Amino acid sequence: MARLARPRLSAWRFVVTFGVVSLLSDFVYEGARSITGPLLAHLGASALVVGVVTGIGEAAALVLRLASGPLADRSKRFWSWVIAGYALTVVSVPTLGLAGTLWVACALVIAERVGKAVRSPAKDALLSYATAATGRGRGFAVQEALDQIGAIVGPLVVALMLIVTGGNYTPSLAVLALPGIAALALLFWLRARVPNPLQFEAAHAESTAPEPRDRAAAPAPRGGGAIRRLPWAFWAYSGFTAMTMTGFATFGVLSFHMVQRGILSATAVPVLYAAVMAIDAVVALGAGWAYDRFGPRTLILLPMIAAAIPVFAFTDVLASVIAGALLWGAALGIQESTLRATVASMVPTDRRSTAYGIYAAVVGVATAIGGVLAGALYGVSIPALIIVTMAIQAVAVATFITVFVRRRRH
Repeated sequence: MARLARPRLSAWRFVVTFGVVSLLSDFVYEGARSITGPLLAHLGASALVVGVVTGIGEAAALVLRLASGPLADRSKRFWSWVIAGYALTVVSVPTLGLAGTLWVACALVIAERVGKAVRSPAKDALLSYATAATGRGRGFAVQEALDQIGAIVGPLVVALMLIVTGGNYTPSLAVLALPGIAALALLFWLRARVPNPLQFEAAHAESTAPEPRDRAAAPAPRGGGAIRRLPWAFWAYSGFTAMTMTGFATFGVLSFHMVQRGILSATAVPVLYAAVMAIDAVVALGAGWAYDRFGPRTLILLPMIAAAIPVFAFTDVLASVIAGALLWGAALGIQESTLRATVASMVPTDRRSTAYGIYAAVVGVATAIGGVLAGALYGVSIPALIIVTMAIQAVAVATFITVFVRRRRH
């Protein structure tokens, strides 16, 4: 087999540049997501509708990867999938500000999430190739931290625009087209510099290959039937993550509660969301470094934090609601960094986009259930919402312990 050429950028430069692309795109869609709850409520949505739409949106961003992941693996056109997905987001978000009816706004919220479904498996596969050289946890954590800088700036810009325009959503969302265009331009530049990021993993494998005398003990080459099947551990971790997301309310439901109860104004919600994204970034960095040092056992923190979120978030006390929102950001930081690193560590390169697609689809179904469940229980009884969430996360902890013990024994 022909040896791949050396990359024109270092693995770290690739990860950081991709992180800047994510920063700009998060500027766009997190700016919009920070006001999704208040915007839909402004157009007449109930808590259940907000929960259903945001839940379905997150599910679309995840379940549709069942198709985009395998298609990316088969076509090997990873960059095309990434660019198409980002382009859909860049178009959908500014258009959302023009929506005058609830159903149009709901469709655009979901369309933006579809863009994420189109790009994410291919994007995560490209990043996984580079993180083979940087360290799985560290590489994904740095990309996620840069990603979250955009998630901080976007909501703040939207909040400022809402203040300047007197609460007018149209210009407040239209301004997000600018970072979106910049993200696409940088993406095209990065593709020109590194058309085949698999070079990073190939170069790393070559530099760490055993001496010729040890090669008899090396794993069998790829291409056999066993390599085409995803490992049991992959399915176990997908199930564990899905369980945690079933008991994880969307931020749309949290922000709906804040505005409807008069705890925060619609203008203040994006500011809080920016703080949430800052926590996400900090926790992602810490969790990524911890993952490289301690392995998947660091994921036990995810259900523990998720169980505490509704206890704080769904009260009428400002400090408690803020604490609940910040915990939501911490849980997201763990999920976005270490869980992707875990999948990359389990699955070979030729099946990685497929694995990310399947993993996201499993989690997406749970996210839809979680959004609907939180919205429905919120309308019935907040104590019931808290109890159900804690029970689900307790089962998730028990599942994780069982899976981790089994992996240790094998």
